[in-house]
Amino acid sequence: MADLIPAHGGTLINRICTPTQRQAFLEQADRLPALYLSEREISDLEMIAIGGFSPLTGFLGAKDYRSVIEDMHLDNGLAWSIPITLSVSQEVAATLLLDSTIRLNNPQGEFWGVLELREKFTYDKEKEALAVYRTTDLAHPGVQVLYDQGEVYLGGDIWLLERRPHPLFPQYQIDPPQSRQLFQAKGWQTIVGFQTRNPIHRAHEYIQKCALEIVDGLFLHPLVGATKSDDIPADVRMRCYEIVIEKYFPSDRVILAINPAAMRYAGPREAIFHALVRKNYGCTHFIVGRDHAGVGNYYGTYDAQKIFQEFRPEELGITPLMFEHAFYCTRTQSMATTKTSPSKPEERIHLSGTKVREMLKRGECPPPEFSRPEVAAELVRAMREG
Repeated sequence: MADLIPAHGGTLINRICTPTQRQAFLEQADRLPALYLSEREISDLEMIAIGGFSPLTGFLGAKDYRSVIEDMHLDNGLAWSIPITLSVSQEVAATLLLDSTIRLNNPQGEFWGVLELREKFTYDKEKEALAVYRTTDLAHPGVQVLYDQGEVYLGGDIWLLERRPHPLFPQYQIDPPQSRQLFQAKGWQTIVGFQTRNPIHRAHEYIQKCALEIVDGLFLHPLVGATKSDDIPADVRMRCYEIVIEKYFPSDRVILAINPAAMRYAGPREAIFHALVRKNYGCTHFIVGRDHAGVGNYYGTYDAQKIFQEFRPEELGITPLMFEHAFYCTRTQSMATTKTSPSKPEERIHLSGTKVREMLKRGECPPPEFSRPEVAAELVRAMREG
């Protein structure tokens, strides 16, 4: 069996209740103070529990939170770029006792997990917005979430009551222990992870295949947690991936799995975060493309690549693979980037996500140089039905 890359911090965390623990919590359920978590907070809860956010065992306390905001490291010095927090209003915080167990409900009111409350602390929203998102503009979706949430953070370890199958993609719910088992079973020693919240296009396919030339396997890991309202729905994106893998990839060298995390649109900091999460799933390499995890014009085109220079390679423990913006070159009649193409700008075909959405709304298929015909047809069909 091949030795896999260690989880971040050295230990893959498991905070899923045993049947005995779960029964004990259920027996206390009606006596526990309850909080209703947002979809993003539920995603965070699950990602902590399954080990995706290792080494975190719960929502950040004050020391770790401030260290992450100011220095992109946990208080113990381990690299970590995004604060994973649970917020409440000051009024709610005043009713919660330290060292108590808090019931965590999903937005529908179902008992989903518990928090072992250890800390309550206030924080500066403007400081967090500038540090994490580089802006305080409320038009930024991450900043909007931050400014809408409560003024007090709750810190402490969590437990997930049980790991339930994903309602839409149970067959692709592959958590870190399972992905690591799959990599070992296939004999893969080097695995490249790919993050996306968009349907796969020719540019994505090109950089994935470039990466696949130098590693044993590709871990396609589209995000299905909370995203912006105008992003293409997760079920449509997954069908596009199924189509492309079936027709255009060597199926024995690709694993498709869902990433249940929520998007924060934090650009550079989220690129580091996405890499560390894929390390926990067992990836040795991670693709970082143009404007990774960006939104609007808040980040420079390649800021998400430059931020990796702020860390020593051993701090992250996963190798980033940097790619420039790929396009179809009409001169060479192939996919390329400026590193490999002699073309002039007018000889390059690349469309923005906004342009593609506009085409789809009009019932037009993106050109085959941009999107595989089968994918384009699926996107048009979904747009008509949606």
